[in-house]
Amino acid sequence: MSSFLQSFLDPKKSWLAALHMKSLSKRLRKYGLRYDDLYDRYYDLDIKEALNRLPREIVNARNQRLKRSMDLSMKHEYLPENLQQMQTPFRSYLQDMLALVYVSYMGTLCDAWNEVSKGKGRKSK
Repeated sequence: MSSFLQSFLDPKKSWLAALHMKSLSKRLRKYGLRYDDLYDRYYDLDIKEALNRLPREIVNARNQRLKRSMDLSMKHEYLPENLQQMQTPFRSYLQDMLALVYVSYMGTLCDAWNEVSKGKGRKSK
């Protein structure tokens, strides 16, 4: 990514990015969600694999937050103000495991590529 784009997307350097982050934080707090809760396990298989590798307590907490947010949304309500202040919408629990999933996929891909390369060398005889 170019340095211009990185500086534009960094909330510490760009007032627009900071404004967007503040607005997103406020909306996530209203429902008691974290940013990582917005990833869909049915849309991306990497997310599904990362969630499968996480401890059961973390996945259960995620599911409870999602159920609570759907319930509040259906009732057209928000969390009480005191609970909204306790929320941490940008505390990540999925990104580290997602990085490990990507690394393991890259390792598997490299191993497969090496096997294909070895196979081509033998057939050219």
